[in-house]
Amino acid sequence: MTAAFELAQVNIARLKAPLDSPQLKDFVDNLDPVNADADAADGFVWRLQSEEGDATDISVFGDEWLIINMSVWRNTDALTAYMYQGRHREMLARRREWFEKVQEAMVALWWVPAGHRPTVAEAEARLLHLRANGPTPYAFTLRTSFPPGAAQPVFGEVPEGLGCSV
Repeated sequence: MTAAFELAQVNIARLKAPLDSPQLKDFVDNLDPVNADADAADGFVWRLQSEEGDATDISVFGDEWLIINMSVWRNTDALTAYMYQGRHREMLARRREWFEKVQEAMVALWWVPAGHRPTVAEAEARLLHLRANGPTPYAFTLRTSFPPGAAQPVFGEVPEGLGCSV
């Protein structure tokens, strides 16, 4: 049986230095292995990528210092299992070395019909909505998520220091 909905996620980050700088070498060197881990993860469906195999050259909000990661997963459990273990967790713990700390939401989740592949414009709209309204069924976080079609939030556990503060 196929689910009617899948979970879309977007996260953006503001670089501290150019991608080809020595400061970002470890981050760039780990992009392919981390993406391969995602591709092989249970519950992974799709990720945004250019012909280079990642999304580092895809523009978001028209800002050359922002990079985007967007993917679709079977559900929040599958996304959480991937995010907070193995190589991805190690990279997530080091994110302050490579990315500016910002106060606004940089991560948003939302449900899409199974088979739908979200666009960057759609992701931008979801992030802006989350920033303006907090978690709602239209755009939410792992800490405060919503099942497909639900109006009541579900509060989740996110490892300390690794999740979105919104």
